[in-house]
Amino acid sequence: MEPLASKIRPLSLDEYVGQEDLVGEGKPLRLAIEEGHIFSFILWGTPGTGKTTLARIYANALNAEFYELSAVSAGKEDIRRIVAEGQEARDKGRGKRTQELFGGVAANSEQGGELGGRPKVLFLDEIHRFNKAQQDFLLPYVESGRLVLIGATTENPSFEVIPALLSRMRVFVLKEFSDAEMAAIIDRTGCTLDDEAKSWLIEMANGDARQAITMIENTASLYDAITLDSLKETLQNKFLRYDKKGEEHYNVISAFIKSMRASKPDAAIYYLARMLESGEDPKFIARRMVIFASEDIGLAQPTALVVANAVFQAVTTIGMPECVHNLAHGVAFLARAAKDRSATNAIGAAMEDAKKLGNLPVPMKIRNAPTKLMKEIGYGKDEGNDPEGDLLPEKLRGKKYFE
Repeated sequence: MEPLASKIRPLSLDEYVGQEDLVGEGKPLRLAIEEGHIFSFILWGTPGTGKTTLARIYANALNAEFYELSAVSAGKEDIRRIVAEGQEARDKGRGKRTQELFGGVAANSEQGGELGGRPKVLFLDEIHRFNKAQQDFLLPYVESGRLVLIGATTENPSFEVIPALLSRMRVFVLKEFSDAEMAAIIDRTGCTLDDEAKSWLIEMANGDARQAITMIENTASLYDAITLDSLKETLQNKFLRYDKKGEEHYNVISAFIKSMRASKPDAAIYYLARMLESGEDPKFIARRMVIFASEDIGLAQPTALVVANAVFQAVTTIGMPECVHNLAHGVAFLARAAKDRSATNAIGAAMEDAKKLGNLPVPMKIRNAPTKLMKEIGYGKDEGNDPEGDLLPEKLRGKKYFE
């Protein structure tokens, strides 16, 4: 019953495909693995880019005890249990060392570690799903070295991991696999695909190796041969996992936004439910709501941004499943609010001009004038207090962005 992706998982860097910026010759993660450097780090990349595989290769290279948890379902008790198991092993090691010393026998220096124990590597998938309190709980174990933490995330760790924890970890960014790398990974499955089927699968998977392997496995279980037609038929089967990068994902989030824009709370809440039931990250939804509050509601009801930010904070603090109430509350409010896109349209037009026209000279009268000479040649004249004056650069005089 072991999934195909697990069966063909590389056990060493010699078998690993891709991420040359990290594991190529002389690159940082390869050096760390080859030289046995013990430290905590985060692997940040889109789904199916080899984060779990790299974590396992690293742990194997250290001869570490490897623990794997998902932040979606794990909690403080799971962390406490892992640390307790490590403490029990250290206590046994301490007793053995004491016995050896008092018995006149030198401790075995080849056992490794202060007390002869193996490093404890915790791989925490979707670390961004841990709330602040849970991340705070991890901090002392990482800081003391009792746990070597490898976090995996599809979200920017600068926003999702607390600063105290992030400062104690390195961040490695993983890229989506290229078409050539995807072809090599597909070949590893040992399944036969013609060129047409392989090309279609590579394009469909869009750099996600796990999705490609899962498609091959599911198609092989349903059909006698893996062809373009059988792959397409399998894609329609509800047995496939929810794909957060697939067409349906974008269709539903688009319908969600457009329903709020059209002031249809019933439709917006339905599409919210669709996303939550499909396993979408609630923080992704909340972020879209914060954007919507300024982009579509804007000056018509400025407090919408306050509400949306409060929803995002609540989702971050509370998590699933209770945060569905915060999301529903926020969605109903945003959908019913008046809409005004004037600020959005204004910044869009201004950015187009800034990009097209480059660094236009700032009018002399509103330039900074820190020295006497600058004032004498006209810098800061009138300090921009002329109500009739146009403060735009010369080429843009009279231009109206905000209507």
